[in-house]
Amino acid sequence: MDKIKVTAVSYLNTKPLLYGILNSEIADQIDLHLDIPSVCAKKLNSGEADLGLIPVAAIPELANPEIISSFCIGTNGSVKTVCIYGQCPIEEMESIYLDFHSRTSVELTRLLLRDYWKLNPELIPASPGYIDQIKDKKGGLVIGDRTIGLDQKYPFVYDLGETWKAHTGLPFVFAAWVSNRPLPESFINGFNEAMKKGVMAIPELILIIPEQEFDLEHYFTHNISYELDMKKRESLTIFLNSITGGVLPETTKNSLVC
Repeated sequence: MDKIKVTAVSYLNTKPLLYGILNSEIADQIDLHLDIPSVCAKKLNSGEADLGLIPVAAIPELANPEIISSFCIGTNGSVKTVCIYGQCPIEEMESIYLDFHSRTSVELTRLLLRDYWKLNPELIPASPGYIDQIKDKKGGLVIGDRTIGLDQKYPFVYDLGETWKAHTGLPFVFAAWVSNRPLPESFINGFNEAMKKGVMAIPELILIIPEQEFDLEHYFTHNISYELDMKKRESLTIFLNSITGGVLPETTKNSLVC
């Protein structure tokens, strides 16, 4: 049997999920590649991958998406590694650079600026090296491991997970395991067992991951929430409806149903 091509994010927050895959009974069935979120989405859309941990904003673009796992990259409040940074309050920012790594965080920024903060700064698609341009009245959305240490550098930090919770009262899903074609049920069951194994191994992982500039245990167990439960599915539906103007493809609607 051909191996199932899997693309996943290489950020710190995926370490438990990747650990689960690499130490599972289905590891030899998987051809795993690590990419930034936007590339994960492109590979799944083009057929280069069969399964991907992709930014949820990309789900409506897929012809036949199916969320195959009850695990995700989510948060139930402060996520810590998806933030807008600046040297001035967000109300005074004239422009905001948008991280090029993930469309979900960009769409979430647009939504919160419009519906929560009621602000309309210029939004600038960022390119590599843009973090150095976050100064004066220019803010910047930064995601993933590049956020580490930035909360000491910038006096104003706006956590998008925390802001979404304030706006909706709900958790948020940044990335989900999505397939673009039917996968064997036996593989899906084994994959979910691998995810569960990885999350349960967090105490062991903390001991072997190089020391970070923040509390890794708190990050894995409080900032990141890995279970894709009903509240997260409700939140995901609200988010996708918001960014598509309420016009979700039927295939996307079906993928959101447990």
